Amino acid sequence: MSWSDYYERRDALDSVLVRAERNPAGPLPHSPMFDGPADLLLALHYRWTLKLTGSLGMALAETERDASIDLVDAVSDAWRKTIADNRTLHAVLDAHAERYEALIPKLQAEQRTLALAAGLAEPHEPAEEITRVGVAFLALLRTAAKKPARRCSQVELIRRLVASA
Repeated sequence: MSWSDYYERRDALDSVLVRAERNPAGPLPHSPMFDGPADLLLALHYRWTLKLTGSLGMALAETERDASIDLVDAVSDAWRKTIADNRTLHAVLDAHAERYEALIPKLQAEQRTLALAAGLAEPHEPAEEITRVGVAFLALLRTAAKKPARRCSQVELIRRLVASA
């Protein structure tokens, strides 16, 4: 891909997000830069992944510098901050992700990344188990984002969610 192609794709994604601000769940616009809605969503998810992993990297670096920072809280805050900084991008992915099978492996990789970054799973565990922990962690994050949570151990809650899945 040339720099010209890169900038065209970037501008096309920006345009999609500007149009989606009013209705993220609305139909995805056609763009000649992408081979249909699934390809467009894969490109949007790649953008999301870059932003999320950047935030996670900064959070993890901070926990290495300061041992008093809880790893789960740091990852949770990084996830929330990434959403706050990219509301439309996240809303479009949330609204459309489950409709396109091509995104399932990308979503599962994101779930595993969150579980591993938060220290809720270990890399040697089976991928299916890490994914289950990531699904539970995301469910907890989404629920906590919608209502005030009472203070209790997030690790304990995640383990309960995984056991009930």
